[in-house]
Amino acid sequence: FTGKADCPYYAKAELLADYLQANLPDFRVHKITQHPDKWEQWLHDVCETNGWEHRQSPIIWRELLDRGGKGLLLGGVNDFLEYAQHYYGITSMMLSEEMLDIAEENLQAYIEIEKEEEEIKSLIKPLQIWITSASAPTCYQLIPLLANGDVFGMTTDISIHLLDSEQFKEVLCGIVMEAEDMAFPLLHSISAHTEIDEAFIQADIIIVLDDVLLNREVQSIGNYIREVSDICQVYAPLIEKNAKSEVRVISSGKTFINLKAMMIMTYGPSIKTENVIAVATSWESAAKATLARKLNTNTAGVKDVIVWGNITGCNYIDLSHAKLYGYDCAIWGPANFPRPVLNMIYDSEWIHSEFLSAQSSLNSRVSHCVGMLHAHAVATVLRYWYHGSPPGEIVSVGVFTEGQFCVPDGIVFSMPVRFQNGNWKVITELEISKTTQEVLGRLAHELIQEKLIALREIKEMHPYGADEITS
Repeated sequence: FTGKADCPYYAKAELLADYLQANLPDFRVHKITQHPDKWEQWLHDVCETNGWEHRQSPIIWRELLDRGGKGLLLGGVNDFLEYAQHYYGITSMMLSEEMLDIAEENLQAYIEIEKEEEEIKSLIKPLQIWITSASAPTCYQLIPLLANGDVFGMTTDISIHLLDSEQFKEVLCGIVMEAEDMAFPLLHSISAHTEIDEAFIQADIIIVLDDVLLNREVQSIGNYIREVSDICQVYAPLIEKNAKSEVRVISSGKTFINLKAMMIMTYGPSIKTENVIAVATSWESAAKATLARKLNTNTAGVKDVIVWGNITGCNYIDLSHAKLYGYDCAIWGPANFPRPVLNMIYDSEWIHSEFLSAQSSLNSRVSHCVGMLHAHAVATVLRYWYHGSPPGEIVSVGVFTEGQFCVPDGIVFSMPVRFQNGNWKVITELEISKTTQEVLGRLAHELIQEKLIALREIKEMHPYGADEITS
């Protein structure tokens, strides 16, 4: 039965029910105490659900099967007294003063219990993760990776917020239901959002998966860049307004990854540049797999392949620092003994012809992945960001340039980094050849041109505030 915490009639029924439960072996009672301010709404909802009519506190019903099943309404306190008298020959002789005293104690006890529960809830602070373009296959593959504890640890609860347009609402609701059915122990909540104004509220992490469909026979590159710029023009101010000050933004997807990161920084000047990165791990992994197939070895044994430049555009796969672990050959060593990849590939012609020329086909292969590779890449980078990358290993990430490796300032450029203590650092002590340096210059030129086109679009849209935005 249920009643208002300060209701004297609820107090009378409660004491009688406690007496019956203590003295009758098969009598069980379940009490639900409601705050006076919430009572009317609760009573309305429970009566509407069960088809009952009742207006006073308390409301009492019988459930002959498991609790939560369809109940048989008894009524209020007088109905319960008659029921107890008829079935058990027991009634209550409680005086009005006694009922009022107990009702006051009930209210105080309810307030204290509610306060304790709120304090306990306040200790649970799940990471708030927002995923844009959440109807994409990558998001579907990413959710289990985030929720199983491998990324953030087995003691960190997470709340996932899926954001997409209204036309994908049904898809988002389906993903929510499926994730809830999987009952991940660390998934505190998952929700679908189609209202852009509520995007990124209290976000700790934002994963931007938005892509544009490329068909250069129909549109020019400038139109695609404007499309990316429009998306970021919406997101960035909302991130500044709604997200936490230390929010981490990850740009992923299949197109214009560097540019998305760059435009979010441009439109959101208060967002820390060190907290915005572009994921290059998909291309890094695909290159490692190509090398492993050539050497007939396990892909996991290939390390320190570097992806330079425009991740989803013109990039350079650098093998000059790549290493091979656990390779079965004539020279044996301990498990952690590395061999330079270039020394193990005796067919140097393959490197300069097939491997380097295959980069365009590698880009095509990665771009046509259905989601698993990109989801794994995002999850891997997040795990490194929060827990550190493997000691000594190189990770390729698109970051805001500040003159490293003589790459011009102010663009997002993929380069080698290490993650440690919740931060990343460019490995500037890495030696690169003169040839590589020349390649980096050409790659930087493409990204500078992309940025200039985007800024020109901004000036056309904001002719009076362009200087402030682009500075």
